[in-house]
Amino acid sequence: MKYKRPDHKNALSILDAAERDMNFTLTIDPTDESGPTIIRNVYECFRMVGDALLLARGIESEDHVTSIKELLSLNVETIRPINLVENMRWLRHNVNYYGYTPKLVEVKDVISIAETIFQPVLREARKKVVE
Repeated sequence: MKYKRPDHKNALSILDAAERDMNFTLTIDPTDESGPTIIRNVYECFRMVGDALLLARGIESEDHVTSIKELLSLNVETIRPINLVENMRWLRHNVNYYGYTPKLVEVKDVISIAETIFQPVLREARKKVVE
């Protein structure tokens, strides 16, 4: 990890971008063809939230694991467990690096995770960034 000056303004910009991207991604109809894109985009939005949290603390992440761990450290109540994002990280990894084609049920589960977890996580991240 690289340490630098905390940048709350940039962190808020990243959170705004993550929210815009998530809102768009959730409008995509889940199909066999759109599945990999949906999984990548949803995961990326969660990762961006983790990056924003780190940036607000003055830490520049060098990998996805650090960003996701920061996200998982949030004290937020969600309908589904927040650690499902870690499972999503592995699914996205398989899609990106091994050519895995996700099943429609997996894509729909990722969408469900996004719909139930993302907004509470985003709200809590915004609170942390402006502290």
